[in-house]
Amino acid sequence: MHEARKALKRVRALLRLLEDELGADAYEQDSAVVRGAGRRLAPARDAAVLLSTLEGLIERHPKQLGGRGGVRRLRAQLRRERDGAASLALARAGRGGDVLDDLVALRASMAARQPLRASSPAALEPALARVYGKGRRRMRQAARGGGRSSGRKLHEWRKRVKDLRYVAEMLERADPGKGGPGGHKRSARKRARAKTAFVRRVARRADDLGELLGEEHDLAVLAERVRSDARDRRAPSTLGRGSRRALLKAIARRRRRLRKGALRDGARLYARRPKRFVRRLIAAVEISRR
Repeated sequence: MHEARKALKRVRALLRLLEDELGADAYEQDSAVVRGAGRRLAPARDAAVLLSTLEGLIERHPKQLGGRGGVRRLRAQLRRERDGAASLALARAGRGGDVLDDLVALRASMAARQPLRASSPAALEPALARVYGKGRRRMRQAARGGGRSSGRKLHEWRKRVKDLRYVAEMLERADPGKGGPGGHKRSARKRARAKTAFVRRVARRADDLGELLGEEHDLAVLAERVRSDARDRRAPSTLGRGSRRALLKAIARRRRRLRKGALRDGARLYARRPKRFVRRLIAAVEISRR
């Protein structure tokens, strides 16, 4: 399920890259289908991530959290919820599922359209500048954000970081082909590989940054679940007061470290202005095709 959602995110990144060529109406229509499919797959993924996030915290703080009865009860409850969500998702998939039906219909619709023009990398410059520029702006908003809005701004930034990662991966090409003997040709290939390495470096750094922001978001969701345990008057509390405080303290500490690391890595990834970044990216892609 997680891999399926990642594939859908790659499709959405591709649509953003082709937005100008698709046209506003087709872009919005196709994006809505893919976005809706991802949302319908989210419950199974979210249930699994809540459990793995809690287990990660327990591994980091075995003495403070591992022996607490409230934490063990929450872990057991999250495991039951994960198994139930996975079973429901698989049952729907076995019946065909509306997600699969929508994606098959989208594929047929795209195949029936006029083929897209063959575009050079330079023709993608406006779309690339939008993808990179949006991520840069979201980073600045996240850096300024504080309080309860901080987590939401970091999550919005993460989406744009994922777009940059997937776009860079799509643009990444194999090393230039080997030519015949000759020192000047070897030197040219060496320079070409140095330039194309830039695309791979962008993809890797965006991937690493996305992982930091993803863990921060997962911890924010877990923190909200821990708080809701105390607010729910319809059922007895799974966590005791001591377990709740210990969990929230560990979550807050980890989130602070992740935010600090993400802003540091983001400053490196988004150091260039959009036009300058795009020019270098396109130059690297074009030289790899020679």
